Amino acid sequence: MNRRDCLALLSGLALGVPSLAMAAPSFSSWVASFRAKALGRGISPATYDRVMGALKPDASVFGQIRSQPEFKEALWQYLNRRVSDWRLTEGKDKLKEVGALLARIEQDYGVDRYVLLALWGIESAYGDPIVQKNHMRPVFPALAALAFGEPRRRAYWEQELINALRIVERGWSTPGEMRGSWAGAMGHTQWMPEVWLNIGLDYDGDGRVSPFGSPADALASTARYLVNRGKYRRGEHWGYEVRLPSGRRGGDRPKTYAAWQAAGVVRADGKAFSPANATAKLWVPVNGGPAFLLGQNFYAVRSYNPSMNYTLAIVHLADRLAGGGPFVQPFPGSERPLTLAEIQEVQKRLTASGFDTKGTDGRVGAATMVAVKAFQQKAGLVPADGYPGLKVLARLRRGG
Repeated sequence: MNRRDCLALLSGLALGVPSLAMAAPSFSSWVASFRAKALGRGISPATYDRVMGALKPDASVFGQIRSQPEFKEALWQYLNRRVSDWRLTEGKDKLKEVGALLARIEQDYGVDRYVLLALWGIESAYGDPIVQKNHMRPVFPALAALAFGEPRRRAYWEQELINALRIVERGWSTPGEMRGSWAGAMGHTQWMPEVWLNIGLDYDGDGRVSPFGSPADALASTARYLVNRGKYRRGEHWGYEVRLPSGRRGGDRPKTYAAWQAAGVVRADGKAFSPANATAKLWVPVNGGPAFLLGQNFYAVRSYNPSMNYTLAIVHLADRLAGGGPFVQPFPGSERPLTLAEIQEVQKRLTASGFDTKGTDGRVGAATMVAVKAFQQKAGLVPADGYPGLKVLARLRRGG
């Protein structure tokens, strides 16, 4: 889903938000007064009282946002962590499990099955229940806290709270089932309530729309989102890594692939552009690194999250899941990603040394990065960036 509003909130919170205890009126008074607004927007008294009557706000959303560990990742590190050995292995296994579903969605909506698979993998680790259990929270206490205590975006959070109430009103879900991120994004592909209401599909025909359980509704609705809001084009690739003629850099206006080729820009893998009449824009994210021609479908994926790095991770993971290789041109100063076994070794060695990674599954989440950063600081490794790379592995093997 589009998380511009969530990113805007993060910027606001960085400036400091009054605590719920300092805010006025009290939360219980606010719940009572907000009732009229919710009822005026179609929420029944029974639903409102059931969900909001004894609700306590999740005030931790503010403190946790402000205290999130900071990591300064180079783009190649960002990509290595997301287009990881674990995601590739697990994604290929998932493709065997839901390949027929993805093929049907691709036929119905035109969205490449590997793009959907990659987005699923990055948003929720392919719907891993461990992610849901350990990293998700009940959304109503979180949304209510934001609607009550976050003045800069109050109208937005009030609307999302009402959207969540409408979902319960329709019988699509229950407050207990609705667990998600601090901002209320839920399920396999992390829907905000507004997306659930307005883009969601009952693709599996069970009588309700749900981002939980079977991935059918989530994946089909996400394809619908990319088409309706991102203007995804059937039959076009997201773009290509390219080689540039000497002296050319990014920033040019969009041109057809045929025009780019006439100007000396060719695919890095030596293959032909297809379709030649589709338009694309040149992007060189890091001088000296790989260059890309970005078509409309790159920006369609970007409509789901406005980060260019996020979008590149999605489409590159999609290509890798489809059998493609790493980028031809490496990023300056980059190194190969650690294998699944090597990441697990890093996690085991860190935990044994007193730097708890909260698991040794080969997935690099926040806990592993916090542990790596603490180890780097203790060992005098520079930069202490939290990245579990070859230098960290080598030092751990030497005993720290």
